[in-house]
Formats: sequence, structure tokens, C-alpha cells
Amino acid sequence: MLKVQPKQTLSMVTRDRVRLDADVYRPEGEGPFPVLLMRQPYGRAIASTVVYAHPIWYAAHGYIVVIQDVRGRGTSEGDFKLFAHEILDGYDTVQWAANLPGSTGEVGMYGFSYQGMTQLYAAIAHPPALKTICPAMIGYDLYQDWAYENGAFCLQANLGWAIQLAAETARLQGDAAAHQRLAAAAKNLPLGDVVPTRPSLLQQLAPDSFYHEWLDHPEPDKYWQQLSPKTYFQDVDLPMLHIGGWFDTFLRGTLRLYQEMADRSAYRQQLIVGPWTHLPWSRTVGALDFGPQANSPCDRLQVRWFDQFLKGIDTGLLTEPPIQLFEMGSNQWRFYPSWNASQPVVFYLASTGLAAIDDRDGRLMQNAKCKMQNSSETIQNPRSKIQNPEGYPTQNSTLITHNVLDILVHDPWRPVPTCGGHAAYPSGPQERSTLDSRTDILTYTSDPLTEALHLAGEVQLHLICTADTPSFDLHAVVSEVQPDGRVFNFTEGHIVVPATASTNPLILALQPTCISVQPGCAIRLSLSAACFPAYPVNPGTGSPAGKARLIDQQIITITVHSEAGDRRSSLVFSQI
Repeated sequence: MLKVQPKQTLSMVTRDRVRLDADVYRPEGEGPFPVLLMRQPYGRAIASTVVYAHPIWYAAHGYIVVIQDVRGRGTSEGDFKLFAHEILDGYDTVQWAANLPGSTGEVGMYGFSYQGMTQLYAAIAHPPALKTICPAMIGYDLYQDWAYENGAFCLQANLGWAIQLAAETARLQGDAAAHQRLAAAAKNLPLGDVVPTRPSLLQQLAPDSFYHEWLDHPEPDKYWQQLSPKTYFQDVDLPMLHIGGWFDTFLRGTLRLYQEMADRSAYRQQLIVGPWTHLPWSRTVGALDFGPQANSPCDRLQVRWFDQFLKGIDTGLLTEPPIQLFEMGSNQWRFYPSWNASQPVVFYLASTGLAAIDDRDGRLMQNAKCKMQNSSETIQNPRSKIQNPEGYPTQNSTLITHNVLDILVHDPWRPVPTCGGHAAYPSGPQERSTLDSRTDILTYTSDPLTEALHLAGEVQLHLICTADTPSFDLHAVVSEVQPDGRVFNFTEGHIVVPATASTNPLILALQPTCISVQPGCAIRLSLSAACFPAYPVNPGTGSPAGKARLIDQQIITITVHSEAGDRRSSLVFSQI
């Protein structure tokens, strides 16, 4: 480890004469040194230390580290407009950093979230000095991977972020009153206006916020095509280290970019996914401790990566499998050669029609005939110590699934609340046995496992369902039911079903996962028509989220069919 010189603050000027400021950390000793660059909008002193080591640590490994305020943020000049200037500003910054005194002229970039996006935008411009990037937790397709999920507006994440950026703008402008109001709103999101997704506070204090534009474009139109990195990335090819988290709201984007690059790149593409939320990346995630192996290895991995591609040191990375996934349950890292799917694991839905009333009624069955599997174990019902009350199907009995319907009634006055997962805060696995006891949630639970079940890859729900309104939402959560009755979610997905959609069967993509469900535990699928405030409450009218009035929200009745002719409702785990 090298000693590091005192931090310097340096400025550069973009091609349109805007000054951008950066903190520069230099190692002592004989150079020259490669440059590591991070471009971010939150004030450069933070330097993403919420998930990464401080820049001094990277500089001590023999790198000049540059942390820059993007245009209109921190002390940099100009007007901040979300992602609008990051391609050209990224190019100019990379080339400026490459020409710093003591630089080798080669630049690598790192950072997560917005700082991950600035890497993609810079790469689009093909700056000659940029040799590798390490994008973490990004929205490659900005519509599908960031703003919306299966047509559902990501309300809590988008609104919370918009308020944060608006508050920072107010701070930079010295508007103490606006900053105070926005800071208070960030702690208690304003969701009670005429149109709940359009709080008057944000319209008054941040009329130019990206948030309003995102609501105005509920479909993947030209607006999103012009804004998304994916549109311009086809001729970009660099070595890339992709970083994601099983409970990160942008995991879809991380995997989408990795799979595209792995399919076409001439360079090394490496993927690591931990059990983490968007932040922090630590062993304790939500309500669970995944053990010491879950602490982030990303700083050490990035140094190995940059040593390989910026210093030409053989670090051994190129001989290792390119995919490193944290397997929850066993709490260890597993390595894979590719993301290609193999034979799936399929569970079929079955019930006697009381899956909304009794959280033991709905069943997940692995055999096609949907018979109760033999089991010497039962799962303790968190609402009752009675395990086999009169009238409940006993072991070895048959569940009749023909023409059996499960009815789900959604009341917008008391929508099913968010409980962990990837799309809201607090994120991660949370104990949800009490939530599953609600009668507006359908639950389908497998028998306790007799041996560990390893699941790794994509997850889909194939559901035969209808509703009595032009539009409705479905939220699906897959959890592990532990022998003591506690229930912890490990993947979920949300979808808006429009009036024009065919729902027979509806295919809902859930968050990919990697988990070993241990013997004695069971798998549970929970279905609801809301997950608020992670996503807006669907009014049932067919109006998009940006126009749906609170007063128009309707009671929605959804009918779920376990079986209809040769079609079956099923939960499908694609294995890699």
C-alpha cells in the first residue's frame, strides 16, 4: 500500500465552456499511475462510500482517483438535467483525466446507480483513454429497468429520488424553506393529493424535475429510446465488471447489460451478484444476517480488475468462471460459466378455494396430478397452534383442482402494503407471516422440503386469472417458510395488466434469484393486487399512474384459476 498525498480539487472546462470540479487523490511514489474516475451528482465528498471504500484506499493501491461533480451538482457549473449531458461531458472528463500529470493515459471508471449510468454514457462516446468500466446497479433500458417494472411505475423509489435531487437543488440555490419542506417530505412521502402520484409539493418546488416527464410517458416511447443507454450501446465494447444485488431495484438492468455484452463482446465480461439491497452491501440484509461471506468483496475485486486491465498484471481473473453469485440459504458464493437456462423447476398452484382465507389452503405442488405429498412435518401456522383442524386437507389427501377458483378482493382503502423486497424501503428480506394472514392475499405453500432445493436464475409466474375491471395489478412474492412459521421473502415481481391484455395465462417476471431452500423449509407464493407505496394503487379504470385520481380507485375482484383445460397456473424457476 502506498502513501496518498493530500486531496487536490481541480477543475476542467467542457467543450461548451462549463466548469466541472473534481477531487483528485494521488499516490506517492514513482508513477505514472492509471486513473480511476467516478462521476456523481450527490456532492463529490460522498464518493459513494455508502458501498465502496474511500478513494484514498484505491489511491493507495497505485491509482490516481478522480471524483467529479457532474454538471450542475456540487460546485460544478451549469444546469443539471437528468442524464442529458453525460455522454459529451463523460467523454471530455475521461480525456481530461487521462492527461493529468503523472497519469499513464489510461482510465477506468467505477460507481453504482447514477455513477454506474455515467460510465455507460461516457462509454457511448468512445473516449480513447477509457479502457474498462465497472457499472454497478444500473438501468440499462431506462424504462424497463429503472422507471417502470412490467408497466408499473416504481412510485416509492422514483418519488423518493426526485425529492432528494430537488432538495439538493434547493440547497445549492440557498432556498432554506424549500429545502426544509423537501427534506420533511423525503421522510414521509406526500401521497395524498388528487392524483396520488403527482404531489403538489414537487410540482411547486421542482416543476422541471424528471419525475413529471417519467409519469407523462407510461409507455416505452421515443422519449425513453432517446434517454436510455441501451439505444446507443450496440457498438460499445470494453472489458466490464457488472455488479448487482438480489434485492436491488435495478437488478434487471444489471443482468440485461451483462447478458447482452456476454453474447457479443470480444472482451471479458464478469458478473457478481450479492444478497444486497441498493445500499448498503453488507452481511445483514433486511431482517436476515447472511453471514461473513456476504460482506462486499467488490473493492478487492475491483482492484484486481483494474490491475488486470489498466496495469497489465495477470491477477488470475481470466481463468476463473465469469459469474459469481451469492447463494442465500447456504450463505456461500457459487460460480457459473454462463447465465444459460437449463431444466426448470416447476410448482403448480392448487387449492380448495380458500387460499385467501387460510394460509395453509393454497398449495404449491411439484407433481402434475396435484396430490398432497407425503410429509412427516407440518409448518406451524403463525395464527394458530392447530395444525390439522377439522375440514383442512390432511396428509396424503387429494386436492381437487378442476374448476376450483380463488377469489381475491382488493380494497383501495386498505391496499396491501409493501414489505421488503427490491422496490421499496426498507428493502430486502422481511418477516411477512402476519402480512400473509390478510384475506386480500392468496397464499400457496409447498410441503416442507426433505432435501435442499437449489434455485438460481430467472423466475416466472404463469397465472390464469380474470378481473372485473378494465385494468388491475398483480404482485407476486416468493418466500421461504421456516419450520417455526416465520416467512421471509426472497424474490418478487409486479405487473400492470391493461384492458387489452390477454391473461390466460398471464406471465409475470419476478426478480431473478439464487437461493438454497433448506430441508424442513417450504416455498410460498403470495399474490395480491397491490404493493403500496412501492407501486401506485391501480384504480381499475385503465388510467395510467400519472392521471389516476384518488377518488376513482375501485374495489377490484380477481379470480385465479389453478387449472383451466390443459392450462395450469404455475411458478417456474429457470435454472442456470
